[in-house]
Amino acid sequence: MTNGGRDDDRAQILLRKRPQRGLPIAPVASPARLRLPLADDARPQDVRARPIYAVWEVTLACDLACRHCGSRAGSARPDELTTAECLNLVDQMADLGVKEVTLIGGEAYLRDDWTEIVRAIRARGMQSTMTTGGRGLTSARAQAAADAGLQSVSVSVDGLEAVHDRLRGVKGSHAAAFVALRNLRDAGLKVSVNTQINRLSMPELFELLEQIIAEGIHSWQIQLTVPMGRAADEPEVLLQPYDMLELFPLLAKFKARCDESNVRLWPGNNIGYFGPFESTLRGTLPRGHMASCGAGRATLGIEADGAIKGCPSLPTEAWVGGNVREHSLRDIWEKATPLRYTRDRTVDDLWGFCRTCYYADECRAGCTWTSFVTFGKPGNNPYCHHRALEIDRTGQRERLVQVEAAPGTPFDHGTFTLQLEPRGPTHA
Repeated sequence: MTNGGRDDDRAQILLRKRPQRGLPIAPVASPARLRLPLADDARPQDVRARPIYAVWEVTLACDLACRHCGSRAGSARPDELTTAECLNLVDQMADLGVKEVTLIGGEAYLRDDWTEIVRAIRARGMQSTMTTGGRGLTSARAQAAADAGLQSVSVSVDGLEAVHDRLRGVKGSHAAAFVALRNLRDAGLKVSVNTQINRLSMPELFELLEQIIAEGIHSWQIQLTVPMGRAADEPEVLLQPYDMLELFPLLAKFKARCDESNVRLWPGNNIGYFGPFESTLRGTLPRGHMASCGAGRATLGIEADGAIKGCPSLPTEAWVGGNVREHSLRDIWEKATPLRYTRDRTVDDLWGFCRTCYYADECRAGCTWTSFVTFGKPGNNPYCHHRALEIDRTGQRERLVQVEAAPGTPFDHGTFTLQLEPRGPTHA
């Protein structure tokens, strides 16, 4: 990212103090939403859909203050599930057909019973994995996780040292992440890395890839930073839709380097689909390309207070379907309207460019989370390579402009609008 003065802009962002706005760094989440309505009966399509993969936020307590954190994690929820409730939920997930459970937070290891939860997941025959910032993942914690049966841990690394520490909100967090990788590996655990792609991290991805390959990772998950939670407080850090024109050729090069190193490159669900590199990035999928959003169809999100969503990233207010303290997991999965969204949506639910796109019926606007936290409603995803290419052919590009700030609560978001403008001589 050297043209159009973007290097200078990036340097200024790195030097700038993080925005304060009078908000608490780690606001306390509201009590769990209860008494949400469920349908009387499950339909055939609800019974056919089964959550193969669950992502479980076991606590919102965290020892970092990440710039991109959608949940604004830091403080535990006031009403997090007890150990007994967690173990019961493990049984319900297994009975519903879940194959893999990833523990997240906050930081999962800040729960005293986290290894007990891991042990229960493994006892029910499900795979057990974890995602962590790694700041406090000591050798003792790594060994305890291995002893409990944890199979793989993904450590978040978002750039080289200065950028990572800036994004993660704590100096020394980059060094701690690499210590965590080594502690986990020494305990016999498989390790992977996940990385947020934004204006600060994108120029460093090649060098970062070499660093993490040297650490013996088996996979590298990449995902775009989107305007949710703290990321909505600093929109200048976000990529613009037209940056997809530069990003995707880079991703194809990353894929080649990963293949050489026996590392699986795993593009997250919001790495937009159907451009010319789609088969390169996702050719190993059953269809050879990405399909529509899997929230509520194959994936399940669980909040630490027992709230159930179709995807862990979706905001609480609009997307929680019920709570396991009131209903069984099966009833919420099959009968809650928010979890039925992707089972029911059609092309008629799309709007903007996505409504008229050639791939509309196959993609259905891609990642629900990305469009919802950007515009306040799903159905139009601006972070799409195919879309950026099509608009570029007209001599134009799209720019996201924030029109409403986020209120400062966990899982919040602001509101953006799209401006169409001439692309200029470069894609700066």
